[in-house]
Amino acid sequence: MLTQTVTILIILSIIGCILYGRRLIRTEKVDAVFGNPERAKGGTHWVIVGSSVILMLWLYYSWDIARGFYPKSANELCQVAKINESLLGLKYQFPIEEREFKSTSIIKIENKNLVKIANEIKGSLNLNDQQKTILVSYIDRTSKLIPFLTSEELMEMDTKIKIQEMTEQIKQLSINFQKKDYPNETDTQKIERQKLIDKQGGWGIITIDSGSGSIENTIEIPTAPQTKKGLKFHVAAKQLKLINDKFFKLRNHNPQFKSSIKQLKDDIKAYRKGLDDSEEMASDYGKNIVKIARRIEFASIYPPNALNEMQAAILEFDKLQGKEQGGLKLIDILLFPAGTIVASGATCSEQGSGRWLPKPSDTFNKFVLLSKPSVGYKNVPLLWVEMVDVSKMIGFILPDWIADILPGKYPVHTKEGIVKENFKSNVLKVVTGDFKLFKVPVPYGHIWDSFMRVFLGLVFGIIIGVPLGLFMGLNRFAKGFFDPLIELYRPVPPLAWAPLIISVLGIDNSGKVFLLFMVSLSIMIISARAGASGTQLSKIHAAHSLGASKKQILRHVIFPNSLPEILTGIRVAVGMCWGTLVAAEFLAGTTGIGFVENVAKKYFQWEVIWITIIIMGLLGLLFDVTLRKLIDRYIPWRGKG
Repeated sequence: MLTQTVTILIILSIIGCILYGRRLIRTEKVDAVFGNPERAKGGTHWVIVGSSVILMLWLYYSWDIARGFYPKSANELCQVAKINESLLGLKYQFPIEEREFKSTSIIKIENKNLVKIANEIKGSLNLNDQQKTILVSYIDRTSKLIPFLTSEELMEMDTKIKIQEMTEQIKQLSINFQKKDYPNETDTQKIERQKLIDKQGGWGIITIDSGSGSIENTIEIPTAPQTKKGLKFHVAAKQLKLINDKFFKLRNHNPQFKSSIKQLKDDIKAYRKGLDDSEEMASDYGKNIVKIARRIEFASIYPPNALNEMQAAILEFDKLQGKEQGGLKLIDILLFPAGTIVASGATCSEQGSGRWLPKPSDTFNKFVLLSKPSVGYKNVPLLWVEMVDVSKMIGFILPDWIADILPGKYPVHTKEGIVKENFKSNVLKVVTGDFKLFKVPVPYGHIWDSFMRVFLGLVFGIIIGVPLGLFMGLNRFAKGFFDPLIELYRPVPPLAWAPLIISVLGIDNSGKVFLLFMVSLSIMIISARAGASGTQLSKIHAAHSLGASKKQILRHVIFPNSLPEILTGIRVAVGMCWGTLVAAEFLAGTTGIGFVENVAKKYFQWEVIWITIIIMGLLGLLFDVTLRKLIDRYIPWRGKG
């Protein structure tokens, strides 16, 4: 119901926003000159259209729309897939799915192999004439085995009867398949089937293993038929499978063939046994001839017209089952793009975009579960809030040496075993957070860890990079001294530094934050330097003429002129930091979005992988939107000369 509602709302929002946008274009009084920046402002309705289209494509190609509007369609397609799997084995023998009979194909291949070996034997310099004559005679006898199998007169009556029986079974199945009451299910069978349906659950059910706290997503389609149509295909598939198994066990072996192949194998065995070690090549050729004879023996080779009636019966049933699918075939085409439901043995699964592209509803449910401390991912939630005493924050911020530098000594216990606190020990409690105040909510989890790493790396890069960049843009010495250092490490990919930094600083936050600092530092230096060196000289001369000092020129002219470049650099640095952070968390770490994705890919947890991708995109978008708002609000002169 939720998916249906969301889908309808998305469609309505797309149509409504497009109509509103077209009406706004006709009524808006804006200079229509091409290139006017005012024409690109606003447009929230187009943002809604773009976001809705993306979500709509996700719903469609993940097959969530199919599950929302037709929740039992996957189960019905599963039963159809069972029939197709059973028919595939039978069709394989006939020119239905293939261009020719399987018998014809095998005969062509083995005759070609026999000719090839015969030519090799005749042209071999390592075989004497006697060996060549004997081996070629074996090849001639092997090639004469095939007519024993393709002769209508030599085909045994028992084989003909079995083929006719299977043909009649397929015909009878076609007759029964068209009946509305097929199959006649008893009350006991209905009860057993319902129990199985309840046990298997629905399509895409998420289950939680409460014992280990891990989450398992059941992406397999429930195989028990849930509808009357599905039951019909399910029962027919079982009957077809029995016919299919019986057909592939059948061999067209008449007495003449059995006698000839047995005599051939015995003669070759005796011949190889009489050869010595110097005649190994002759032995190998004899062994290869026996292999071909055995392939002919185990192949399903029949006379050319022996299976015509069976082929017609299979084609008739295939046509009927396609007709009985009715509207299900249309649902498969329209609502299951880039794939369908396939059967493999006793199981059915999604094959296509629905398998690797998780459904939005499943993804949202998984995100909610992973965010709970009781479930989480590797015992850590994605994002949660815990109540932390303010004293812990104070203890984290204040360094312990504050207490050490105070005059006096720490208290020593008395002979009665009592410790009397003094001023120095009380200060130590404060700087270590060993006291109680009030509690405040503090976020924690994988998302928060990654966010803080990016934030800290970016902040340190800005604090050091912006002043240094401005200095390099204004001072010849600074540019000449620092430019080689910056340009030496800037072209090196961040991942090249990652192993070294993580090895030196460890896998905790220090190494990752320092790596992100290096990434953002070079970007901020270049941005600030470009902004400072790009300041118009006329503005600086104007400030000089008005009596401004160097500090005033830097503060009121150069720095404001550099701000657009600096904030653009921050936007670029945010993207680079996210990409580098995920890679660093891939290499080492026990928390963070990259760590979650790295573990999830090992176990093919598609929902978790997509959750991490979406989270990274949303966090990056949050950073970028915030910066854009700051630029629009505090730098209104950007882009206006």
